[in-house]
Amino acid sequence: MPYIYTLMRVVRYIVLIVTLILWGGGLSGSLLHWLYEAGVLVDDYRFGDLYRLSALPQFKEDKPVCSPSNLSSDTASTHLYIIGDSFSEPERLTENDFRVSHFQRVAWDYQQRAQLDPTKRNVLLIESVERHVRDHFARAIHEFVVETDTSRTPIVPQPLRQRISNEFHRNDTEERLESALFSRDWAFWFKEAKASLTLNWFNRESAGVSLSKDHKNLFLRSDTDTTKTLNSSFARLTDSEVTVLIDSINAVAERYNKLGFDTVYLSLIPNKASILEPNRGIYNHLIERIQANPTLRVPTINTYEAYKSSPFSPYLKSDTHWTCEGRKLWLDLVSQKIKI
Repeated sequence: MPYIYTLMRVVRYIVLIVTLILWGGGLSGSLLHWLYEAGVLVDDYRFGDLYRLSALPQFKEDKPVCSPSNLSSDTASTHLYIIGDSFSEPERLTENDFRVSHFQRVAWDYQQRAQLDPTKRNVLLIESVERHVRDHFARAIHEFVVETDTSRTPIVPQPLRQRISNEFHRNDTEERLESALFSRDWAFWFKEAKASLTLNWFNRESAGVSLSKDHKNLFLRSDTDTTKTLNSSFARLTDSEVTVLIDSINAVAERYNKLGFDTVYLSLIPNKASILEPNRGIYNHLIERIQANPTLRVPTINTYEAYKSSPFSPYLKSDTHWTCEGRKLWLDLVSQKIKI
């Protein structure tokens, strides 16, 4: 009997420790990332972000691994810097995809120091998906702090309280807990059953996604919901708002030119719904209205026109991001425009 009590106590402690680890992963982004790296958890985005939100089995597919272009070179004359969102994350783009001798990327809302080499051609590419353009350019952009500018805009270490707040995001704790607890295939099976029943019986999809009218494509809800005024492709956009955005883009480019960048380029990547179902509502043509405006003084990577005329869908079925073909199309446009 004592052995049984000892065994039960050990089991209780094991369960408690596992529960605390998973709970900690739900609270802390760093711990959650470590659990993924250690193989304790599996990536619940492995079948695409739209499948993760919808759990609809007809939109379930493995995310492809695209071959790198292997273009980087120590002798290249260009240094490339990118301010970007999820389309330019390391899992999708790396230095190997560009004919450059130095590559540096910073995500929106973060800061990095950049020390420019005056003997090289220093190029800044500002990349944003359509749904975030109105938000990104509504504020000052200081994501790259050029060394010659550090005396005026130093990167001040965040207070301990702020760092703790950033580490433990209370607003997305529930989402991280779900990732920590229900990322395995068995959990997806139950989610799929529920999602299929809800769609077939009540003609309703998850609140985070929107089905195309023919039910062949899946979109992020914020891209189609006109109440999401900063994100939706179909939200009203006035000429005065476009003017403000262009003034902001021009100002950002001018500032970085003065700090030493030889050229600043702009790449606006369309929302999936803008390309695959533009007649869903009254499309606001945000990208076209910015790029075609004669007051814009920043050269652009015209992804919208290329994707619009593409004979294949440049977007994954289960994800908001591009296919390997769509990625290559964008890289070719960048190479042709920037000449790298």
